[in-house]
Amino acid sequence: MTAESVKTRLRADLRHALKEKDRPKIALLRNLVAALDNAEAPRAAAGPAPGEDFWSGAAEVERLALGDQEIRRVLVSEIEEREDAAAQFERLGQAERAAALRFEATLARQYVDSQGTHPRSHL
Repeated sequence: MTAESVKTRLRADLRHALKEKDRPKIALLRNLVAALDNAEAPRAAAGPAPGEDFWSGAAEVERLALGDQEIRRVLVSEIEEREDAAAQFERLGQAERAAALRFEATLARQYVDSQGTHPRSHL
């Protein structure tokens, strides 16, 4: 599955979750889409050259195009954050919150698995 198709699938699944009013899935999908959008944001140094007039259009900077590996890294990072947080909540005796985070990680894993790589394996 290509990077663009993963983003398209995430957005389509988000629309479906919104229609179904599936709050946990809505929150997760919004976070995953935002993580990918943030990864596509140009670096601060990629802005216009000093002295360029903002209104000339020179201030517009294209978003970065993420490849399959970058998409995979972002999604794996999101999964690992949830798994690590779940382990911490478990140690604190908050099993319900830990279970919710593990459920989110399981849902997110389907987008990585569809690319042929399992989280916490070779990136």
